[in-house]
Amino acid sequence: MALAERFREFSIAHVLANRATTDPQRPYLLHRDRSATFGEIEGDAEALAAALANLGVEEKDRIAILLPPCPEFVVTAFAAAKLGAVVVPLDPLLTRTELQYMLRHSEATVAVTVEDFRERDYLQLFEELFPLLPELQYLVTVGEEDLWYDDRIFQFEDLLSSGVGRDFRGPEVDPEEDLFAIAYTSGVTGKPKGVELTHRNLIHAAAATADALGLTPDDRIIGVTALFHVFGLSPGMLGTALAGASLILQEEFDGGEALDLVERHGATVHYGVPTVFATQLREQRAHPRRLSSLRMGVVAGAPVTDEFLREVRSTLCPNLRVAYSLTETSSTLAVTEGGDPDGKKRFTVGRPISQTEVRVLEEDGTLLPVESLGEIAVKGPGVMRGYYRQPGETSRSFAAEGFFRTGDLGILDEDGYIHLVGRRKEVIIRGGYNVHPREVEDRLHAHPAVVEAVVVGVPDEILGETICAAVVPVEGAIITEGELQQWCGTTLADHKVPDRVRLLEELPLTGTGKVRRVELARMLRSELEEKGMES
Repeated sequence: MALAERFREFSIAHVLANRATTDPQRPYLLHRDRSATFGEIEGDAEALAAALANLGVEEKDRIAILLPPCPEFVVTAFAAAKLGAVVVPLDPLLTRTELQYMLRHSEATVAVTVEDFRERDYLQLFEELFPLLPELQYLVTVGEEDLWYDDRIFQFEDLLSSGVGRDFRGPEVDPEEDLFAIAYTSGVTGKPKGVELTHRNLIHAAAATADALGLTPDDRIIGVTALFHVFGLSPGMLGTALAGASLILQEEFDGGEALDLVERHGATVHYGVPTVFATQLREQRAHPRRLSSLRMGVVAGAPVTDEFLREVRSTLCPNLRVAYSLTETSSTLAVTEGGDPDGKKRFTVGRPISQTEVRVLEEDGTLLPVESLGEIAVKGPGVMRGYYRQPGETSRSFAAEGFFRTGDLGILDEDGYIHLVGRRKEVIIRGGYNVHPREVEDRLHAHPAVVEAVVVGVPDEILGETICAAVVPVEGAIITEGELQQWCGTTLADHKVPDRVRLLEELPLTGTGKVRRVELARMLRSELEEKGMES
């Protein structure tokens, strides 16, 4: 029986309890030099749930988690599920302003955080935030510091120990209706929104992804660089548990270390955003590892080119799949499969996962026929309940018959495969012409001296917007702005050729490896304004 059907009526707490009953000694998490079994994680989650209940944490309370990929994140998530609480997974590298906004907006009563990470003192940070967050009652920290001086702060291990052997009352959870997570969108193209995801939403996306990939208990999965991201939470943490497989955790992504872990643990499945695979390609070329254990990879989170796919398949993962993943759909809504025709594997993001329907709509919501370019809309068990505390935004995001409007432009071909073109809101209007950044980026990526390229629009008094490209060149490459503009001009119309090309050592990224387009556009605009003032 497919996992999506087998676990259809389960809550997230029941997923772990079921696996701990059937396979208690099977390794679930591989972290540093430790292996934690399903039975051990279940026991820790029970103890933490009891300890939190003793502090007064109740059903529907919000528990924010600010941790890198580590066992404590997984234990906290399942403990919250046992209490019927709602997790708010947050990037620990958020700015103070972003963190304050999300903690306050979600009305978190408990925050579980690392004590220090990347030279940042989180105890000091929360000491400053406590007076500004009236709903926040407790802080639980992962680390070694003695926190006896504040009765609102608990060390994770101490709290865990206090709950061992204690009973607590777990509520009856309705997987279809009850929330499990408020996952904030990254804010790459606008203000972050809290996406309401139910137990059913996340379990379906995780199970359907695992089914599409053919995951088994023998698989060892690597590449989940952010458990706070919906892909890490759903196919990563939950999908691994549903399949009875093992998840290799790496707290801070390093391409060389990741390849070492593949070799050491015999990883069989590799997840990742394009940046992860691009970093590993360079590392593998410089210092080759034995990667024969990898049977497949899955790339999601940003567009990829045909050339990139070929390189990853030949150098890292022989069977690299492409997935289409959104926070609002609990992660995966489509993925390519092993039996797909070669052209579909190379130029599409696959077909929708089970029980998921995709349509292409005109801007006014009119249904378009196959092979038409329009906005991708999706309906299925993985689609969010709505945006937290934003009923107006929620209403605007849904079309007739409950189809969620993704904001992505694409084509649904006659075989049911999805071809992505770009974001509707990212269209650059230059001199009256609509320019889709993806088309220009694909051309730049095809240049042998280009590793990464991102195209954004910058306001202009005459043209409305100008086309600006930020390019990361191959190490050691010698390339100029004029050469890249000429390269684009050989295949693109004149109005699509970048007005400016900026060469960078690296692109500004979110914690999940996506490019911060708003920040990049702001930087390029500032540089153009300074240049104009100087002239």
